[in-house]
Amino acid sequence: MSDIIKLLPDSVANQIAAGEVVQRPASVVKELVENAVDAGATSISILIKDAGKTSLQIVDNGCGMSATDARMAFERHATSKIRDAKDLFCIRTLGFRGEALASIAAISEVKVRTKRVEDELGTSIDISASKVDTQEPVSCANGSNFLVRNLFYNTPARRKFLKADTTELRHIVNEFHRISLTHPEIEMILHHNNVELYNLPQSNFRQRICNVFGKNINQYLIPINADTSIVKISGLIGKPESAKKTFGEQFFFVNQRFIRHPMLHKAVMKAYQQLLPSDAIPTYFIYFEIDSEAIDINIHPTKTEVKFEDEKSIFQILLSSLKEALGKFNIVPSLDFDIDTSISIPTLRKGEEYSTPTINVNPHYNPFESESERGNSSYPSFDREKESIKNWENLYTGLEIKKSFTNLWQPSETSDNIDYVAPLPEDRIANTFQFKSKYILTPVKSGLMLIDQKRAHERILFERYMHLISHNRGVVQRSLFPEILELSPAAVNCLKEIFTDIRALGFDLEFSTDTKVQINGYPADLTSHNPASLLENLIASFLNETLDAETERKEKIAREMAQAAAIPYGKSLTHQEMRELVDHLFACETPNYSPSGKNIISILNLDEIEKRF
Repeated sequence: MSDIIKLLPDSVANQIAAGEVVQRPASVVKELVENAVDAGATSISILIKDAGKTSLQIVDNGCGMSATDARMAFERHATSKIRDAKDLFCIRTLGFRGEALASIAAISEVKVRTKRVEDELGTSIDISASKVDTQEPVSCANGSNFLVRNLFYNTPARRKFLKADTTELRHIVNEFHRISLTHPEIEMILHHNNVELYNLPQSNFRQRICNVFGKNINQYLIPINADTSIVKISGLIGKPESAKKTFGEQFFFVNQRFIRHPMLHKAVMKAYQQLLPSDAIPTYFIYFEIDSEAIDINIHPTKTEVKFEDEKSIFQILLSSLKEALGKFNIVPSLDFDIDTSISIPTLRKGEEYSTPTINVNPHYNPFESESERGNSSYPSFDREKESIKNWENLYTGLEIKKSFTNLWQPSETSDNIDYVAPLPEDRIANTFQFKSKYILTPVKSGLMLIDQKRAHERILFERYMHLISHNRGVVQRSLFPEILELSPAAVNCLKEIFTDIRALGFDLEFSTDTKVQINGYPADLTSHNPASLLENLIASFLNETLDAETERKEKIAREMAQAAAIPYGKSLTHQEMRELVDHLFACETPNYSPSGKNIISILNLDEIEKRF
């Protein structure tokens, strides 16, 4: 029997490695920009076409490469950053595995122009599917210029699984954020289809965060600092009121490298535990400086996961520093020296006398006497017995059962599904109550029906908004004074993606600049809500989700709007309001469940009630 184990060709091996390193266009941006950072660049430009499917170009002013190095860089496991296995435990650079360029060249067409400062001419290399087509001297600027075209052109199965351009661009922007936030000393520019999305000048950490996420974020940031023998922690965290229900502004960096770490995130959530609701996520930009020998970053091809030598200690240090920062913000009052805090004490003038204050009391008042027994008293009369009876009568007004429940709607006792409920009749409304300002209770033949008022209103609004989006019939409430909303470029692009749908609901927006949006009008039924805050929450919910189907996008918009505009828990309702709410609920196509899939209606059967007595 012949031998069956064969050595794979380099082209095939590179494609296998590309499956781990290059998952989408954003992976190419990450690897090439990290190489530019390692090359000592002070300016990096990223030019994208069609979300990277057509081309990606990364231009830097780093140290460049010689002709030999440029050729060797595309070989597997070729790197200038490590020499032996010991170097893996003291890594300070971003790219070091020697797989990135070889993997990229295996599934695309790559053209490189690079030049060192000391060289008169640079070199140009064209590579397709790991094969070097040409290499020749060329006149070019110092640094490197990588042009990657037709990504996955020779692996159509991989290209088929790429998402829509908006989704792929969002992943590229996320990678851009992660690198730009760790290196504010580097000027970074991002263009997409010849439109400038970001132009970040050299700055400090706080300025870079504001340039990336908008100037409004600055007022919600508070500093965090801790310097120990184990780790040095610095950065900025958000005030509790800036927390959102979606991810997007949460970043950990270790030795200027973005990482994901569930344990560290758990420490942050624990620090905010008493300050935020359970579904809110705080904003944080936290930087760790630690001995490179105390961490292992070579555990994942994308290098976004690390292992700490002493995780428990780092957890406790982070938790303590977070609580200290939040404690300073929440507890220590700010001093305002412009306010006159002196106490005015009146002085006793010559010839003036002060008398002791007196209180007029009726010594003959008897609370058990009736008004007739008190006679003509100068004090106001109060018949407690009559008033008490009157109050109790008012309390029980409408509780009388005028008709039998025999002919009223009765839910099926054999099924938990409620297909149809007729509008409640007038006499039933008289027996409808609100409990804890949260539930609506009304009797039915089989027992007691409980309705969650907020979820019921969410279902009503959701179906209404879906109808408005589909038919473009939203009513606009014009703003007397239009509001300007300051957003990040990524948020503005996200808003443009959903602009058609939210305009159908009644939003009238004007994109004044790349980062500013003017709100000229908003849906008429949002008069009690802040349109700007609602838009920010809507954008935040879309920034980190992949919704390619048009139906999914519309449903999410309607769901988010319904949740924001629904009646909150704790709001008291009149009988008329409860009647309208119940009638509209049972007119919905799906009255049983809220837009998020939670139960709206529950029946407490008579048997369950009788067992309690």
